[in-house]
This record gives sequence, C-alpha cells and structure tokens, in this order.
Amino acid sequence: MRLRLVIVSALLLAVLGLAAFYVLTMPSTLLLVELKPRNTALANGETLFNIGGCANCHATPGQDDRLKLGGGLALRSPFGTFKVPNISSDPKAGIGSWSELQFANAILKGIGRNNEHLYPSFPYTSYQRMSLGDVRDLYAFLKTVPPETTPSEPHELPFPFNFRRSLGIWKLLFLDGKPFTPDPARDAAYNRGAYLVEGPGHCAECHSARNILGGIKPSERFAGGTDPDGQGWVPNITPHPNGIAAWSVRDIEFLLETGLTPNSSAVGSGMAAIIRGTSKLTTEDRRAMAVYLKALPARAGSKPAKK
Repeated sequence: MRLRLVIVSALLLAVLGLAAFYVLTMPSTLLLVELKPRNTALANGETLFNIGGCANCHATPGQDDRLKLGGGLALRSPFGTFKVPNISSDPKAGIGSWSELQFANAILKGIGRNNEHLYPSFPYTSYQRMSLGDVRDLYAFLKTVPPETTPSEPHELPFPFNFRRSLGIWKLLFLDGKPFTPDPARDAAYNRGAYLVEGPGHCAECHSARNILGGIKPSERFAGGTDPDGQGWVPNITPHPNGIAAWSVRDIEFLLETGLTPNSSAVGSGMAAIIRGTSKLTTEDRRAMAVYLKALPARAGSKPAKK
C-alpha cells in the first residue's frame, strides 16, 4: 500500500512539474490590436538597420553588399553553432511573407513566426528596449531590400540546447520585457544615446561578460569579456582606466565614424563591420552614443588571460 502511494505521489508530482514547465515556458506575444495605424518612416528604418548592425550578421558571407541579407554566417558559442538566417524580402527563404506582427514579436519578444522561442544569439534581450514604432519602421525598410533565395540553415546544437521550449525558462531569468524609459534627470542627447546603445545598438551583448547560462553579468555590463565565439577578447567600454577613461566624447564619436582609436589604430574586423553601420548615422546620433558611453558606471571588469 505504501509503495503504491509513493508511486502515485511521484506520478502526480511529475504531472504537476510538467504542467508548471509548460505554463512557465509558454511564449508571450504582442497582440494585433497593439499595431495602431501609422505612417511608415523608411529613413528611420534605415537608421535602425545601420545602428542595429543587421548586415553584420545577416549579410551573406564573402560579399560586400550590405543589403544581400541571405544569411549563412556561423556563430560559434559554448552552446553550439548558430546559423544566421536569411532576412531578405524573399517570401520563401527570407521574411518577405512575415506579417508586421510576426516581425515585432521576433524583435521584442524573441518569438518566431511559428510561435517558437528564438535563441538569444539573436539579441532580443537588447532589442526589447526598442519602441514599437521603430520596430515597424525597420520592418518596412527590410521589405525594400532585394530578395535572396538562399534557404536558412538549421542550428547545430547538442542536447539539451536544441530543446527550444527550455528557452522559456531562460527568458524568465534574462528577458524582462521592459521598453526603454528615458531618464528625466538627463538631457535629450544622453537619452538618445542610451536608447541607441542599450536598444537597437545592442552594444552590451558583445562588450559584457556572461555567466554559465549565457546571460550578461550585471556587474560587468559593458566592462568587456570573452568574444562570443570564445576566440578573442572584447574590450571594456566603460569610463574605467581598464576601458575608455582617457577617451573624450569626441574620441568616441571619431571611432564610430572612422573606426580609428585616439592613437590612430584601426579597430578589428568585428568592430570594423559595426563601424560600417555607425558611420552612416547622423553626427548627432554618434555624439549621443558617445555621451552615453562616457556616462556609464566605471567598471573594472575582467582582463584577458595572458598567453
């Protein structure tokens, strides 16, 4: 009798556990009613494309056209290899047949077209700060790029990382769903820079150390860390002596425009690709980003291991 009670209790706990897991990992999405009628601003969409560095990951490797967004780049990580998808206007291989709502859910919620969780190799933990209007403008701009017929490749992930449903738990830990909120105590330049850096620019995604689950460590945000592929080191960009304490706002502006540091050194290949986008921003936007970066909390961060 006691054995039977133990078995029944174990089964009941298992069912309750599975039910709780199912509820906790359910995708959270925007509703169609949230997309109010509005006029599209294609120029703003292009600005967001540039600051977001969309071409850096989604442009087909081995060619120089930033608008050939056929995907295919392999992003190596401790969790496996992520294959960047085609986001061109092609209706089959790309996102040409995606609705505006589906696109907004991908950007702001990390939810794919088929209601599946997207992997955070797509930096929606930063993109969630974007305004819905900006997301809609970006969608409109992407609809204007040429179609590319190259199919997206599947990710190469071992178990358990290939089990997408578990990303619902990851999101509970690292996706707060909060849009950007301006700081009323700061001026317009600071707030514009904060929005660009923290949201579409997603600078923290590379310039921060991560924990064992792949989430950014708040205490080392922007303070540098291992390159996501584990092969290099991304520098500290806080105003700490280990970072950019000696840089002026103008120095940062100049870097974002030209890719040159104050000592006239050119940035490396990964950042060089970023500069191709930031160089197309307005002078005001580059300055705003520089103002915000200089106002970040100074954090020592970690240092790369000596070879």
